[in-house]
Amino acid sequence: MWLIFLGLVSGSVIHGVNVCSETEVQGPYGAQFSGITWIAGTPKPAVGLARLVFNPDKTISGYSSVSFDGMLLGNPVTGTYEIKSDCTMTWSLQDGSGAFQHFSGTITPGGNKVEFRQTDPDAGQRGVMKRTSDACTATDLKPRYVFTTAGSTSTPNTGAGISFTVDPDCIVHIVFGDDETNLRGILVNHGAEILAIQTDPGETVSARFTAQ
Repeated sequence: MWLIFLGLVSGSVIHGVNVCSETEVQGPYGAQFSGITWIAGTPKPAVGLARLVFNPDKTISGYSSVSFDGMLLGNPVTGTYEIKSDCTMTWSLQDGSGAFQHFSGTITPGGNKVEFRQTDPDAGQRGVMKRTSDACTATDLKPRYVFTTAGSTSTPNTGAGISFTVDPDCIVHIVFGDDETNLRGILVNHGAEILAIQTDPGETVSARFTAQ
């Protein structure tokens, strides 16, 4: 199975060297990733979105949604993580099938962002994780966003507008009006960004919305 995710820490700069503390990586994070998966035995493009909670006891809980070859799968995940003082970290995740995935990441000072990759053999996915909130409402959306997309589809037609619906766990459901393009996202960075993937059949697309 393919799932996701990762942990993160914060840090300070001393003489140009990032130093991180384990206590700075706690709470919920949103992650977006893309690459190649071997779920079906052959390499397939994949994009994914996850909400992970990093607990003080070094355990991880949450869930991950992955779209590979146009098929969307969702799984609850659990795991453990370890942070080093040089702001690197490793973690493992296990989904409902019992399968494990392993990851390695680098934390930016402050613990608000982690760039990561999967370290399992033949795994080609890379991504980014950013802090999200314990809970969200529609008021956390900013008045205006611009967006970029990457993947196997054309840019959605926004002529008829875009609708956003926010769940309490900060998951955002996005619909582009003209062609009813559907995306699933997560609010991060206090609503200043939305990390998202397209959920329509046959599409393997990631998107990022940035407040203006």
